[in-house]
Amino acid sequence: MGLFGKSPEKDPKEQVNEWSHKIRKEGYQLDRQIRGIQREEEKVKKSLKEAAKKGDKDVCIILAKEVIRANKAINKIHNTKTHLNSIQMQMKNQLSTLRVCGSLQKSTEVMQSMQRLVKTPEVAAAMRELSKEMMRAGIIEEMLEETMDTLEDPEEMEEEAQAEIDKVLYEITAGALGTAPAAVTETPGASAHRETAEEDQDELNAMQSRLKALRS
Repeated sequence: MGLFGKSPEKDPKEQVNEWSHKIRKEGYQLDRQIRGIQREEEKVKKSLKEAAKKGDKDVCIILAKEVIRANKAINKIHNTKTHLNSIQMQMKNQLSTLRVCGSLQKSTEVMQSMQRLVKTPEVAAAMRELSKEMMRAGIIEEMLEETMDTLEDPEEMEEEAQAEIDKVLYEITAGALGTAPAAVTETPGASAHRETAEEDQDELNAMQSRLKALRS
């Protein structure tokens, strides 16, 4: 009773089950986010192949960077899911301990995972609230406010390693991109293609915006 106040709304078992439900819900949302990024990534790969056929090397490099960003975003989400799964497993342990000892126990594993998750943008808000409930229940110790409020900086790729870009280009174009000509200056007949190029750039910008929204 002391862990939950004088008149708790939920008993410990009910509270743990509720936490488990919230954690599973966050995991499902991450799965949807991964699928969304993968769908956009396939569109980027298709556009990259088309750009390679046209010899638009500059566009191909931009799209290759988007593929790399998408892969890194997906890997980051998978890492987040690993910490969620760790907490989920600890919730099962708490239920087992509850049956034996009659009370919830402090957990170093939950504490460590929560410290990482409250700094992960994809789940930060939900994990902050969950961590507060767990602190009140005595599962974890109080975390510093600055730790809870500080999110990791977005993963920027100002200068991608050329080898990584070349690898993506080689894989997606089946090694054909190396033969694509570099960008050339406008020729007398190039003006006829200007509108198409502008449309391609608009499509590229829209695609980058969608991927950025999915990653955030």
